[in-house]
Amino acid sequence: MDWIERVAEIRRWSRGGERAPHKPLLLLYALGHFQRNGNGPIPFSAAEAELRKLLKEYGPPRDTSPGYPFHHLTNDGLWLVDTRHGPGSPGPELGRLRESRAAGRLHPDLARALAEEPGLLGRMARYLLDANFAPSLHADLCLLAGLDLETLETITETKKQRDRRFRDRVLMAYEYCCAFCAYDGWLDGVAVGLDAAHVRWWAFDGPDDVANGLCLCAIHHKLFDKGVLGLTAERAITVSARFVGRSQSARDMVLSLAGRPARPPQPGLDAVEQDHIDWHSHQVFRTPARG
Repeated sequence: MDWIERVAEIRRWSRGGERAPHKPLLLLYALGHFQRNGNGPIPFSAAEAELRKLLKEYGPPRDTSPGYPFHHLTNDGLWLVDTRHGPGSPGPELGRLRESRAAGRLHPDLARALAEEPGLLGRMARYLLDANFAPSLHADLCLLAGLDLETLETITETKKQRDRRFRDRVLMAYEYCCAFCAYDGWLDGVAVGLDAAHVRWWAFDGPDDVANGLCLCAIHHKLFDKGVLGLTAERAITVSARFVGRSQSARDMVLSLAGRPARPPQPGLDAVEQDHIDWHSHQVFRTPARG
């Protein structure tokens, strides 16, 4: 049985490119639990707060109950839920999950395969990360999910390959300068601290071309992928009203960007396409924007 293919076939709600990573987040959390504790049951009462945090930080901007993936993942043959009344999930409602003392665990066949096949856990985690999240978020997400990053270093890449020339093309287009803050550091003739950010994430069919890219410094790349920063149709920078920064550095590096025009690419090269800006605005940016 190819468990990576089984994971790829997880049924999830989808409409027009909207993000719905609720089941993948629960699976990453369950894989982290398996690394630490084997396939012991995960009581919903113990997992609820941690799942809520994962969904809030790495899910879409809309609110989602942790009961949704805890119950619905049982439909994919990867996850089982038992209650004090016996096998079977009581549903996604938080009250019923709590009252019934629901507990989940990986399907025994999957747990057996993870125990017997070295590297499977890492490959599965890498697939879930690559298929659902921007690369700048992977390390922090794994820490929150309790996954050991050293294991992930042995993971093979998924079938769909990124274009390794994307970074070079985007950095050249923006003349090796952050489009948000104009940072342009170099070390021994090599640009440092600069990334090629996908506006529409690669995991959601974002193409590896300049019209879907921004040259951003490392901190603004992370904030862009977390939804703190965004773009308007006129390519002005937006800052989420949910972001709080009281220090002078936070004001200088983030809050002062609100309304500032983003640096355009060199003349003759494609600016970010409106469709990609729209996707990021609806699927990543944490509305509302500051005035």
